[in-house]
Amino acid sequence: IFLDEIGDMSSQLQAKLLRVTQNGCFNRVGSNRELQANARILAATNKNLEDKVKAGTFREDLFYRLNVVELNIPSLRERPEDVLPLATYFIAEFTQGRARLSAALADGLARYSWPGNVRELRNAMERAALLSRGEMILPEHLPARVRAAVELATPAALPDAQRLEEIERQAILQGLREHQNNRTETAKALGISRRALIYKLQRYREQGFEV
Repeated sequence: IFLDEIGDMSSQLQAKLLRVTQNGCFNRVGSNRELQANARILAATNKNLEDKVKAGTFREDLFYRLNVVELNIPSLRERPEDVLPLATYFIAEFTQGRARLSAALADGLARYSWPGNVRELRNAMERAALLSRGEMILPEHLPARVRAAVELATPAALPDAQRLEEIERQAILQGLREHQNNRTETAKALGISRRALIYKLQRYREQGFEV
């Protein structure tokens, strides 16, 4: 049995869980019949249970019953190398493997501190998957707080040629939005020929971008 956020468990539930860990007995809600449990318990929390024991909000006897094998998993800010693999996994999950992360996004995700840890990363990738509606996840698909950190990190993270290409692509996308996808007007505003604009859009599609 996996019990998540056990540090938030009420004192009444702590007492019932202690009984289960001591003799394996429990009663169903509304029943006086005693049943026997046959399960191993895996508990997780982002709280410091030792501090909660000292504060009197978590039972000391239950703490020692549960704390047989302890695994400490660092937060994402302490293991930035795990951010990209996790983000890639979540995007594959939410898009059934159809979408992938843009280079700018992949380079910048680890620069955000992720105070909400893996849950925040998962939620951000779910939002990006819903908004992308295509095969490429871009910084603009992220929540504002995450996007700000990614975009701040992008110029220093990308090589010069790749950075310039990203700036050009963003300018073209902005131009298309401002001119309601009118290619002639967009090309005129950008100071390039319509033929050059079409060529660039085709190249972006070949690279997996949604344009």
